[in-house]
Amino acid sequence: MFRIGYRTIKTALGASLAIAIAQFLQLDYFASAAIIAILCVQKTRRSSLSMSWVRFAAAIIGMIYASVIFELLGYHFFSLGVFLLLFIPTTVALRLQAGIVTSAVIILHIYSYGTITAALIVNELALITIGVGCALLMNIYMPSVENDLSDMQNRLEELYSKIFHEFAVYIKYGESNWDGREITEAADLLQSAKNTAIQNLDNHILRYEDQYYHYFKMREKQLDIIERMMPLITSIDLQLKQGEMISDFIERLSVGVNPKNTAFIFINQLEELRDIFKEMPLPESREEFEARAAMLQLVQEIEQYLLIKRQFKTVKNYSLLR
Repeated sequence: MFRIGYRTIKTALGASLAIAIAQFLQLDYFASAAIIAILCVQKTRRSSLSMSWVRFAAAIIGMIYASVIFELLGYHFFSLGVFLLLFIPTTVALRLQAGIVTSAVIILHIYSYGTITAALIVNELALITIGVGCALLMNIYMPSVENDLSDMQNRLEELYSKIFHEFAVYIKYGESNWDGREITEAADLLQSAKNTAIQNLDNHILRYEDQYYHYFKMREKQLDIIERMMPLITSIDLQLKQGEMISDFIERLSVGVNPKNTAFIFINQLEELRDIFKEMPLPESREEFEARAAMLQLVQEIEQYLLIKRQFKTVKNYSLLR
């Protein structure tokens, strides 16, 4: 399906503006300003700022190299080869290799001109400045992904709630027609959400941490524990009083999946559940012993699940997740 994205629109506007300014100033090779603008428009503000600096610095180094090499060896094809043999390793060593293409445009202007003059240097610097400046101007606007991240957070909590509900049903009744697709969907959603959170972070130049990213990382760790719970739950073959109590607890946990700080409440309830288990009679058969052992291990996994949330809330006390 044919679709024009916001980045395409910004690239078109930036290139058009750059060539218009360069042409208005009657610069030589004015069309190159558009090429530089196209190369500098990036997906995020931070990457655009970084790429603009890299291309500007690489172009300056390229002009210095070209001025020396072309004036010493002449404006010949082998001089251009010598220039590239020296310039490319230099940009790689300085981590400016992303600016090689932009610099090549400028250097070829000098090569075609056939001599170094102050007017030519000013002309090329103006082209770089206009191209980079227009790209940065276009990247002032970045569409917010905060709503998308909030929707992903809500959807993920719905999935976790559904997973725990199905766990509770299986423990209580010993059977379920659940296909487990919510776990796969949660894993895919987490990957997408983390990528979107990183993009959101890169759109804020002065921000170095993102509450959404840390939130989704926390949920990712919890998902690992949820996946470890599944074989424990399926290994419980007997319907016991302890199983019914764990089922009721997990059902309450499914209702309590939200960004609020509920981990402390559930951890206390889990400790009370453990105390009750200690007062109950010992297993009367090997099958009951194995089932209760699996239940105790399940309780430990649930505790780890809750501790991750409690630790996250203690360390990352963001207003969004209070």
